[in-house]
Amino acid sequence: MRDKRSIYLNTIPIKEAIDRVKEYLDIEVKEEVVETHKAIDRITSRPIYAIYSCPTYHSAAMDGICVRAETTFGAREGAPKRLKKSKDFLYVNTGDPIPQGFDAVIMIENVQEIDDDTVSIEKSAYPYQYIRRIGEDIVSTEMIIPQNHRITPYDIGALLSGGIFELFVKEKIKIKIIPTGDEVLDFTKRPRPMPGQVIESNSVLLKSIAEKWGCEVSRIAPVPDDLGKISSALESALNSDAHIVVVCAGSSAGSKDYSRRAMERFGKVLVHGISAMPGKPSILGISDTHGKLMVGAPGYPVSAVICFEELLKPIVFHLINQPVPEREKVEVMLNKRLPSKLGQTEFVRVCIGKVGNRYVANPLKRGASLITSMVEAQGILKVPESVEGIDQGSFVEAELLVEKNHVENTLICVGSHDNILDLLSNELMSLEIPIRLSSTHVGSMGGLISLKRGGSHIAGSHLYDPETGDYNFPFIEKYIPEIDLMVINLAVRHQGLMIKKGNPKKIQGIQDLVREDVIFINRQKGSGTRILFDDLLKKQGISPSLIKGYDREEYTHMEIGVNVLSGTADVGMGIFAAAKALGLDFIPITKERYDLLIPKRFISDKKIQALMDIINRDSFKKKILALGGYETHLTGMIMEKGMGI
Repeated sequence: MRDKRSIYLNTIPIKEAIDRVKEYLDIEVKEEVVETHKAIDRITSRPIYAIYSCPTYHSAAMDGICVRAETTFGAREGAPKRLKKSKDFLYVNTGDPIPQGFDAVIMIENVQEIDDDTVSIEKSAYPYQYIRRIGEDIVSTEMIIPQNHRITPYDIGALLSGGIFELFVKEKIKIKIIPTGDEVLDFTKRPRPMPGQVIESNSVLLKSIAEKWGCEVSRIAPVPDDLGKISSALESALNSDAHIVVVCAGSSAGSKDYSRRAMERFGKVLVHGISAMPGKPSILGISDTHGKLMVGAPGYPVSAVICFEELLKPIVFHLINQPVPEREKVEVMLNKRLPSKLGQTEFVRVCIGKVGNRYVANPLKRGASLITSMVEAQGILKVPESVEGIDQGSFVEAELLVEKNHVENTLICVGSHDNILDLLSNELMSLEIPIRLSSTHVGSMGGLISLKRGGSHIAGSHLYDPETGDYNFPFIEKYIPEIDLMVINLAVRHQGLMIKKGNPKKIQGIQDLVREDVIFINRQKGSGTRILFDDLLKKQGISPSLIKGYDREEYTHMEIGVNVLSGTADVGMGIFAAAKALGLDFIPITKERYDLLIPKRFISDKKIQALMDIINRDSFKKKILALGGYETHLTGMIMEKGMGI
């Protein structure tokens, strides 16, 4: 019998989903006692009153002598007063109790010693001068901290000073996570995935996010795609001390998506589908027995994170009566048009850097399964459901996922892909003050366009001009003549055909690409590799229409190589370093020059200076050569028109 598929309820806006859940929540957040020195970031459940005053006695605030203020009256420059030890003064150090009968302190710098028992002063003191009075900081019985307050390190110091050694706080919100799926492997066993299998990581990703909110989170080993087993795991979690139970995956509409059906065995599903991308299949429900929250997090990691950050986070902070922490926001110029669908809020992760006096954002790949988009992101854009895309060059608000100084210490490189950029990125991050290199791969022409818009510090380019035999300069003169550029060579690299190990199709060169049994994978229009490849076809009189796969495009050499490695293509044009990294065979075709184009207005920028310093290091050049398929005789040189390779 065929498995039933889950049916979505009507998708609803995120805020409506949260409000709907809040109406049904019946979770009791209890209080517990913790030791003060272990209370950092805990939320107080009661007001806290001082047991002791601070200080508990009148104390000296300076090193010097304590005196009776009235005995010093009349002392002035030229008419000093002499004081006798014990009778008129006593020596004190900072923090010493003030002896009975004395009411002021004179700093030692303003005291002249006459003999062992006599001192002279030239300025009178006033009552309680340089004395910390009893309760000056904290008065016994006064409130130090109110309820619903998050404890800071400073609070701990004040509480201990007021004699508070333990306090009542709200218990941490407890979350239990249940990963599911026949294809997922328990990471704790350090498995080696076979085709059709993946290492389960979402539960730990989500656990780490919730722990940053102050939650106490636990996970269990993955549960197979079986309604009975998932229901049993859910029931066990609901009967535990967890306030919230999360079922990972199985929230969509496939025949093995059991999360909703399992939840309906124990309560009511309130939300199944939100008008957001990623994150659309999210589920929210309430258990009948305990009023606990049940969450169905989508299986794709980016969707699961949106479910947590946009749905669960506001609910968690609602339970502990705390405002939801907000990220810092900056206005950014969008380097690439963002299409979007009406009726859905779209969350787009971006790389952000400060170019000149403005922030720029480069959108990362938007797939819900692409966990690397979260690794690389420095910010996130929210495209409202009422907007059908955002145009290139528009200024929009972005939420920062990192500290602003990290963004301002980021180099934005837009243009052609090369594996050396990964080396360069790592070297920049090894500096005393690390510099992040954010590299967006849109092809060499895309790099020139980005420089024209003021959207990047650097463009990677290897544009070959067949008429002059030169690189980059003819295109600079044609498309961005108004920009004063410095062109620095990164390397001369070997371009050729990437093929499977052992060359099963017996491909010998470009002429074999017209064979019926050969499938090609191409680079995108505007890339230097595409321009080079088209020139090679023209020279050999080969029509692109004769090549199967000519219209299929990828944006990096590594993506071309992965297509060949996985068998979706037999051959692709790319660099030797990518073929070597992926264990592919390589048929060399030509050499080319890969340069970095840098506007001269950025030359004094410390980030650019650090980049140039690294490129010129012999140790860095050796690392380039170790990649294979590169020559470094021009590396670091400032190129001029007509230099070729």
